Amino acid sequence: MGPEVALEAKGLVKTYKRVRAVQDVSFVLRRGRVTALVGESGSGKSTVAKLLARLVEPTSGEILLDGRKVRRVGEYRRSVQMVFQDPFASLNPVHTIRYHLTRPLKIHKRPETPEELMERVHLPADFLSRYPHELSGGQRQRVAIARALAANPEVLLADEPVSMLDVSIRLGVLNLLLDLKERLRLAILYITHDIASARYFADETFVMYGGQIVEGGDSETVTQRPAHPYTQLLIESAPDPDRAVVALDAPSEDVAEVSAGCQFAARCPKVQARCWTDAPPRVDVDSHGHWAACWLYVEAVA
Repeated sequence: MGPEVALEAKGLVKTYKRVRAVQDVSFVLRRGRVTALVGESGSGKSTVAKLLARLVEPTSGEILLDGRKVRRVGEYRRSVQMVFQDPFASLNPVHTIRYHLTRPLKIHKRPETPEELMERVHLPADFLSRYPHELSGGQRQRVAIARALAANPEVLLADEPVSMLDVSIRLGVLNLLLDLKERLRLAILYITHDIASARYFADETFVMYGGQIVEGGDSETVTQRPAHPYTQLLIESAPDPDRAVVALDAPSEDVAEVSAGCQFAARCPKVQARCWTDAPPRVDVDSHGHWAACWLYVEAVA
């Protein structure tokens, strides 16, 4: 038995007109662990975050909090909080930092003070009198994290939380989230296009393409021994001073409708005839929980 499950997604589907942005997505978030959801722009990972945050409702599927389906949105959102990509856009420029932290404390009837929240994210209390534009990008994101903590959540959904920050301060914010995970036993979903950071930050990693999760397992295995051709290309595209960068072809705008089979078939260097017609099953690549949805492994493990 692993750590206790805080949040579970079961068969989530989200359709916009003719396009399925999310297709049959299932995974669990466990207390005291970070789960990374990795993929390029348009893969559906931010839509998954919005579904889990109850900002949009799924077309089908269900979300379970502590093993039960919560129908009261207010109760659910106290337990599941989101940290957005742009810390400046997520903070109201006309209000002070104190206002941003005091308001959720009052809404959720929490006994903490704004000063205590600032201490949790390693910011000085005298910043409470400042406005968002008076802080750096990293400091604003720490305030956004403090605001999420004001609800005393069980789950933190971090949607590209460092992608808009200077490279020099990204590590500090990730280390803060790791510290909070340990101290508060938070279940964290880390959404990113940077698979290299997933290896450092996350306990397990799921790779998403065309609205589907195509590979999953512990982060070290997925990033060091990628099984799915898409994950392999993501790894090769990551910056590395020792080799040339391999660029991915641009995805189709309607990538979720490209193929009745594997959504990656049109771009896959290892495509087979059946990839165009039949959706690949999830196949265990090893005995340690590493799996991939790819026809390459069906005969190998049969």
